[in-house]
Amino acid sequence: MIISRKIQIRLNIFFITAAVLLIAVLSMHEMGYLDGLMNVLAKDNYIFYWMMLVGVFAEIVAGSMGMGYGVICTTTLLFLNIPPHIVSASIHSAESFTTAAGSLSHIKLKNVSKSLVKKLAVPAVIGAIIGAVSLTYLGEYYAKITKTLIAFYTLYLGIQILSNAFKNKQNRAMKKKTNLTRLGVIGGFIDSFAGGGWGPLVTGTLIKNAFIPRFAVGSSTVAKFILTITAAITFFFTLGIQHWNIILGLVIGGIITAPFSAMLTAKLPVKKMFLVIGALVIVMSLITIYKSVFK
Repeated sequence: MIISRKIQIRLNIFFITAAVLLIAVLSMHEMGYLDGLMNVLAKDNYIFYWMMLVGVFAEIVAGSMGMGYGVICTTTLLFLNIPPHIVSASIHSAESFTTAAGSLSHIKLKNVSKSLVKKLAVPAVIGAIIGAVSLTYLGEYYAKITKTLIAFYTLYLGIQILSNAFKNKQNRAMKKKTNLTRLGVIGGFIDSFAGGGWGPLVTGTLIKNAFIPRFAVGSSTVAKFILTITAAITFFFTLGIQHWNIILGLVIGGIITAPFSAMLTAKLPVKKMFLVIGALVIVMSLITIYKSVFK
């Protein structure tokens, strides 16, 4: 089997990360800290291990469909009654690592347009900061309302994902003029405030408006990495680090899966995945809305 450059890059990142983690675990074992770490990871009803599973699943979906990581993580964490500001802070902290790997792959493969990244990233950073600060305030003082609003948004995204299963391939339309500044600001704000949504909104809009797909995906991924780092830093200064076991679980789950998600892309039935993921997001969002409104 011939391994593409993209898969090879991801495999290299995986093996380096795995080696670092192995050395860290062995060092902790030698110093007698491993048992203490296991006890810490068992806290909050073993949420670390559940988040690893969520990270694995979300990365498989993101690798095969090009979007969905933030939507799945946000929907799951809201379903588990995690406060909205902790949800977004945890996801963006974890995504700092997964989007870095994806960005490096696209840069190496020359899928990135520098001008497109600049036009998206600068306004996205502004939107991300506004979204993170807004969520910090609203999430702490109006958690129930914020949670309901975000659940309605994930419900909308679930419907969008589900509808993709019924779309037929269309001929490429004429390239439409796109206001990249407005798209970047709105995408950055929504992604930071709601915990996800950059891929469906920004990448989806670029492709729909006939940008070259590989440059749309690659440039959008790099811009997403920049806004993710911005949101994570903003949350760090406004909230500090909370629920690090959620962050660590998502990070490790994503890192384990990221190198192989590209291999799975050709093998997984994408249309069926749209159906399953869309339906799952819709059901979980509806349950969250019900719990927020009626309980």
